[in-house]
Amino acid sequence: MKKIETEKISIPIEGMTCASCVTRVEKAIANAPGVKKVSVNLATEKALVEIDPREFDFNLIKDAVEESGYKVIVPENSNTINKSSNTTFQKKETTSEYLTEIKKDFFISLFFTLPVFILSMGVMWSEFRNLLPISIEQLNKVLLLLTTPIIFIPGKRFFSVFWKNTKHFTADMNSLVAIGTGSAYLYSLMLILFPEIFHHQNTSHVYFDSTAVIITLILMGKWLEARAKSKTNEAVMKLIALRPETVTVVSNGLEIEKRIDELQIGDIVIVRPGDKIPADGIIIKGSSYVNESMLTGESIPVEKSVNNKVFGGTINENGTFEFRVIATGDNSVLGNIIRLVEEAQGSKAPIQKLADKISAVFVPIVILIALISFLLWILYTDNFSLALMNFVAVLIIACPCALGLATPTALIVGLGKAAQKGILIKNAESLELAHKVNIILFDKTGTITEGVPEVSKLITFGFSESEILSMIIPAEKRSEHPIAKAILRYADKLKAVEYPLEEFESKTGFGIKAKVNGKNLIIGNEKFLKENHINTDFQIDAESILKENSSTKIFIAVNQKLAAIIFIEDKIKETSKEAIRLLKGMKIKTVMLTGDNKNTAFKIANEVGVDEVKSELLPEDKLKIVSEYKDGDNIVAFVGDGINDAPALAAADVGIAIGSGTDVALETSDIVLLNTDLLNVAKAIKISKKVVKTIRQNLFWAFIYNLIGIPMAAIGILNPMIAALAMSLSSVSVVSNSLRLKRSKI
Repeated sequence: MKKIETEKISIPIEGMTCASCVTRVEKAIANAPGVKKVSVNLATEKALVEIDPREFDFNLIKDAVEESGYKVIVPENSNTINKSSNTTFQKKETTSEYLTEIKKDFFISLFFTLPVFILSMGVMWSEFRNLLPISIEQLNKVLLLLTTPIIFIPGKRFFSVFWKNTKHFTADMNSLVAIGTGSAYLYSLMLILFPEIFHHQNTSHVYFDSTAVIITLILMGKWLEARAKSKTNEAVMKLIALRPETVTVVSNGLEIEKRIDELQIGDIVIVRPGDKIPADGIIIKGSSYVNESMLTGESIPVEKSVNNKVFGGTINENGTFEFRVIATGDNSVLGNIIRLVEEAQGSKAPIQKLADKISAVFVPIVILIALISFLLWILYTDNFSLALMNFVAVLIIACPCALGLATPTALIVGLGKAAQKGILIKNAESLELAHKVNIILFDKTGTITEGVPEVSKLITFGFSESEILSMIIPAEKRSEHPIAKAILRYADKLKAVEYPLEEFESKTGFGIKAKVNGKNLIIGNEKFLKENHINTDFQIDAESILKENSSTKIFIAVNQKLAAIIFIEDKIKETSKEAIRLLKGMKIKTVMLTGDNKNTAFKIANEVGVDEVKSELLPEDKLKIVSEYKDGDNIVAFVGDGINDAPALAAADVGIAIGSGTDVALETSDIVLLNTDLLNVAKAIKISKKVVKTIRQNLFWAFIYNLIGIPMAAIGILNPMIAALAMSLSSVSVVSNSLRLKRSKI
């Protein structure tokens, strides 16, 4: 049966205020045709949706979301919703608009609240009352006139959403605010209009101050929260800003300026010193040094000349060159990086599941607690005013927003910081799992070592060097293995002549059998030659060289007799030793996997300091070893080049592909390191640990705040205005705690 090809799209949603909103939007989208999976993020205000394009209809999702009381932002100049970062630009604009709007509402509310608060507080002192030229009843009417604009102008946002929620039999943070402030306002209004109803209470005290102050403080909290949230995604915005707005294209010998979105594959682009490279391409004229630090995290400029690749978002340091565009926009390396980061930020960590379950029933439970509190206060005190204030306090103190923001804000900041270091963590689950890793398996070649093997020595028996090289050139040309390429480079250096190839057979993981120029060749490791009944004994001086030398050895037999041994060396990376030391400092066991013989493997292992080494492995053995280490309670990470190691990367709990970011196996790995520095493995684990720690701190605060605050309000300890201040600051504190990750040292 043919597998259905699904696509992922990102849909910006406006109007979500708390975790309850997230649950509602997810349900609305999940029920739409063609939707396979959906994850809504409160912090980014986006829905990441996996769809079957054959059944998907965007308009049905848009209608479902808007029927639930929220707004879908449709990108301009787009026929469909985005599969790119286009909506990130638009989201930035809407975020800016929202900040301006919420700030304006806050100051309008503050303008009316200050006199309400001063008059309400002042009337408690007889000296102040004596100064008033009006009666208390008249003062109450003045307070009504001042409070009503707050309800209908800045406070309208809460009541509008509350009304939509009521029509759908749902409730969220807006419902709590609307019910709480609305109850206090209506009670005070009734007291003014129909005082005879409440004459038995012997009081004319109104609660317009509570209504006004609560709305003002919550708007202040929302404004501060929005400002903080706008900073959480700065890393992605910086990546997007790497693209220039215009580009100079060469056509028929003329230079033409184009907008970046008009650039097409095949265009010839001219890049001058200091220019941002607009797209991926291949240099066809000129040379330069290019700063690729924004993609790889490596600060040293890379030399580029004809036939070299350049990547969009990088900066031309000096020199002028022309390149042919091979990938633009979302299909470029930068586009893929932005997509991966945004998808990861939109995913949910397993640690968030508890918060989501609680959030789904949080608001209804709070309303129930508030009603019970109200009824008990009425029953035992017969004081309606007191019961009402405690009812309002319970509704206002409750903060589902902090629960909803605890995990996603930390994820957004952490994943963004990782991306700036050249570390792409593909989803929240991988990030959370990485902090538990206690064993890391490293493929040796290209991971611990440079991955560019070179011939260091060639010993021959009965043949000259040129004869051996001439015989093996045609066989090695058939192989893509790095060692084969090293041998070919060595042969080219010595200008060896290629003999004609007559027969060829490759034995993966062992070597090659071939017939060249009438002679039968067997090329491979010592074990391969012995299995083919070839005596590998040789002169004593060569044996001592072999024992002392820890290089990889390639044995060559001609007509069933040992003819040569090639010594291959692969330099250990400068940072490998330090990376292993840092990982061991985190109590992580390190294991090196290699196809090399024991002498070579143990020498390299001892030099870099790994705990264990597995040598003389075949490619399929790596997968088996990953499975063996995963037995029990171990959380295993595998670090490989992302090409030959795809099965092991997929099988590990956390697969880490290390490479340039262009040809690594993005589909099979969980974490992609855009440069080859092994220190980034330690950094990725460290970021994971810091993010998970921050999430736990946020969730602890959100839970404890609600667990302590709601009972205190129910038993009458908290004034509604104090409750409003606490509620406003709870969300801000969670976002601010997450923002600390930006300043943390990795």
